[in-house]
Amino acid sequence: MTTVPTETSATTREATERDATVLRDALGPLRDREQIAARLLESSAKHSFDPDTELDWDAAVEEGKWFWPPELLSLYDTPMWHRMSEEQRLDLSRHEGAALASLGIWFEIILMQLLVRHVYDKPVTSNHVRYALTEIADECRHSMMFGRMIDWGGAPTYEVPRVYHNLARVLKTVSTTPGSFAATLLGEEILDWMQRLTFPDARVQTLVRGVTRIHVIEEARHVRYAREELRRQMVTAPRWERELTKVSCGEAARVFSVCFVNPRVYENVGLDRREAVAQVKASGHRTEVMQTGSKRLTDFFDDIGLLNGVSRRLWRSSGLLA
Repeated sequence: MTTVPTETSATTREATERDATVLRDALGPLRDREQIAARLLESSAKHSFDPDTELDWDAAVEEGKWFWPPELLSLYDTPMWHRMSEEQRLDLSRHEGAALASLGIWFEIILMQLLVRHVYDKPVTSNHVRYALTEIADECRHSMMFGRMIDWGGAPTYEVPRVYHNLARVLKTVSTTPGSFAATLLGEEILDWMQRLTFPDARVQTLVRGVTRIHVIEEARHVRYAREELRRQMVTAPRWERELTKVSCGEAARVFSVCFVNPRVYENVGLDRREAVAQVKASGHRTEVMQTGSKRLTDFFDDIGLLNGVSRRLWRSSGLLA
């Protein structure tokens, strides 16, 4: 923490007293929390969407189009993939798209609860709290949008395994504040990378592209909010909390990587579940996709001190870090 010299004039002392200390980390000085929130609120006012009216939910499923880019599917370029018919590959994309949307809903419900906890003791008239509540409203719309997309595509909902569903109950109860924002970024940034490849891809269903476009635009604000707050928390939190966050973040990475694709999708498209899971684990392409999608996040975590010791080992075991 570095002290910035203040003005000596009595007329300016009051204005500068609140900002007399500037927090810094390895990335430089942290920006004022209220100013960041004000900018995010302004962006929310200009660039927010109502999926119910923005998207054509009455549109028919387009013949021969993917529900997720083929290169991002878990089995892409495996021996099983090369044996599959084009129809089966397209159906796999429909089910994996539904599984990812189901995972997104699960995660966003957790995120909303963590955000409510974060602002519970904060000044309710602050920009910081106002933006958190705005983000919660965004996440409500996103969750409903994902659910509607699953129904539109005709695939089932894919719940995460019961053990991880219940593990999340513990997370929501005991998570540290920096741990909450680290988990937020883990869930948001990898999917965001994939969706940035999806919405401009003309091979993908038009409605799916519309869903991912809305999510990418609105999620950019959520990532900015979480990154700035995590930096602040890692500077101000006590050491025990920072160390606990490193471990919990690494464990969250492991759980997230396991839940990223539900093995039931393979059965539902007529594939052998055990063989499919084994081929995904052995796939160099899949490993590259997941690590590329994680790189921006892991670089950021490394910069702010979240990837050392046991945390780095957990991230490597998750397959998200080389």
